[in-house]
Amino acid sequence: MGKVKVRRVVIDTNIVVSALLFEGTPGELIPLWKSGRIRPIVCKEIIEEYIRVLAYPKFKLSEKEIDFLLYHEILPYFKTATIKPGKVIVQDDPSDDKFIRCAEAGNANIIISGDQHLLDLKPYGKLRILTPSQFSGEL
Repeated sequence: MGKVKVRRVVIDTNIVVSALLFEGTPGELIPLWKSGRIRPIVCKEIIEEYIRVLAYPKFKLSEKEIDFLLYHEILPYFKTATIKPGKVIVQDDPSDDKFIRCAEAGNANIIISGDQHLLDLKPYGKLRILTPSQFSGEL
């Protein structure tokens, strides 16, 4: 039995929130990161965005619930990387650059996203940008 290669991935905010709060394909990522089959990479800027989005009133999450998700469902399984500023990559939404910079800094070769701005870039160099369904189809 060969050693399973752990895939280093960056998971866009919309996918992490969908995985944690709703049923469906994004939720299939949770057992993958908890079992170590994938190693999500995050940076400070992405964690801040996860927290900001989880705090949206439409999700009706308390601060305690957000803290639980962050400290029990995300941080124990995600590896952090430090990103560096650079030229704008995603012209239509430069705030998405953090996902590409995080993938580069954390040696990830896949971004899992539903964001059209990122999906329109695919591929970006050696970095592949896949929807959750496309990623699941490769497993």
